[in-house]
Amino acid sequence: MSIVTVQLGQCGNQIGHEVFSAVCRDVHGTHGLCSKKENESYHDACKERFFCQEESEVPVARAVLVDMEPKVVSQTLSVAARSGSWKYDDRSHFCQKQGSGNNWANGYSVHGPRHKEAVMNLVQKEAEKCDRLGGFFTIMSMAGGTGSGLGAFITQCLRDAFPTSFILNHVIWPYGTGEVIVQNYNSVLTLSHLYQSSDALLVHENDVIHKICAQLMNIKQISFRDVNQVIAHQLGSVFQPTYTEGGSDYSRNPLGDLMETLVPHPEFKLLGLRNIPQMPENFLAYSTFSWPGLIKHLRQMLIANAKMEEGIDWQVRPPHLGSSSRSTNKPLHFNTSIANLVILRGKDTHSVDLGSFRDPSLYTSWLTPQDAFNAWRTPRAFNKYEKSASLVSNSQFLLKPLDSVVGKAWNMFASKAYVHQYTKFGIEEEDFLDSFAVLEQVISSYTIL
Repeated sequence: MSIVTVQLGQCGNQIGHEVFSAVCRDVHGTHGLCSKKENESYHDACKERFFCQEESEVPVARAVLVDMEPKVVSQTLSVAARSGSWKYDDRSHFCQKQGSGNNWANGYSVHGPRHKEAVMNLVQKEAEKCDRLGGFFTIMSMAGGTGSGLGAFITQCLRDAFPTSFILNHVIWPYGTGEVIVQNYNSVLTLSHLYQSSDALLVHENDVIHKICAQLMNIKQISFRDVNQVIAHQLGSVFQPTYTEGGSDYSRNPLGDLMETLVPHPEFKLLGLRNIPQMPENFLAYSTFSWPGLIKHLRQMLIANAKMEEGIDWQVRPPHLGSSSRSTNKPLHFNTSIANLVILRGKDTHSVDLGSFRDPSLYTSWLTPQDAFNAWRTPRAFNKYEKSASLVSNSQFLLKPLDSVVGKAWNMFASKAYVHQYTKFGIEEEDFLDSFAVLEQVISSYTIL
């Protein structure tokens, strides 16, 4: 089944480009470490998923590019075309001249309705090119105007136009120190609207990726491109083909499998992603990794809510499953999960013991570990890493950042700061209050796990 990617705003378009580039690099790499037959079926599954192959030409990304300013879209189109290994369809983009001015209401209430028909026509055409449509993957920022406001509007349109298709929103969480004065308002409005129309939200935090660039990738002057490449690598490590448990062919429905595995209840839709190892390419030749070591690190990253393998708190332990209630005897800093998916790629994945992830104390009491934990594997290595493991987790990982964003937005709202910037575009105070209520409910649900 094919995935149609919808890239929204500057952030969405730049990350989308890096994702397709990472996937292409991986497919054309000679480092697969597996049989020729295995490599070919991996190749075919990836192509069907992300590209439509035109006769004797380079693969064309199954994507729609949307922005309210033309600069980033035209750059993205030309850089992809110049790469020679893949390109975008020249007709699958929509841009305007004026931008959204970092105002969520402008993107949602003005640009959205005004350009709905043009954007949805492009999406419809892309969907019709798929033999079988698996769903939509939208990429957007939460802090700005176009990605967040227009992104939330387009997600609702996708839900109305394709009621039975899966929709996964990839959301970039803004830097805590702030890029935009109203970013907390934009974030609250985006999250609350997406929560009502999306199947799941896969979240990357800018601060975390920045740390990975500095501490693991050894980059001195970190650019947006560096950050986007780390994000793209992590996304590729999840969306490239794998075998699901018990499956003898590569999974044909990646979005459906992801939702089935990780979103057992519509109240819990927030997914986090961790990937190990991550290091500069020139270090790989001097590094060796064992599966027990990688799995031990990944499990501790999960329970201690560490976002990367450096600086993990090894003191955090799962609670003892006793007679007393879970929430009272839970150790401080312990990150309770609803569901986890581990994806293993590379050498000897079939022999890896994942029993430590089936420990009932890691999970909420209303799901058994058999239902809450899944593993996907492939002997095909990913992007030059002989062995690599990814963890997609539906857990309490986002509680602190979410609480912080909602708290800051509420403090501004209480003093009516900048609210007039939104009301002039038709977003009233009641809309803010509704959004706060939705997110307070999400925070409360995740807190009592």
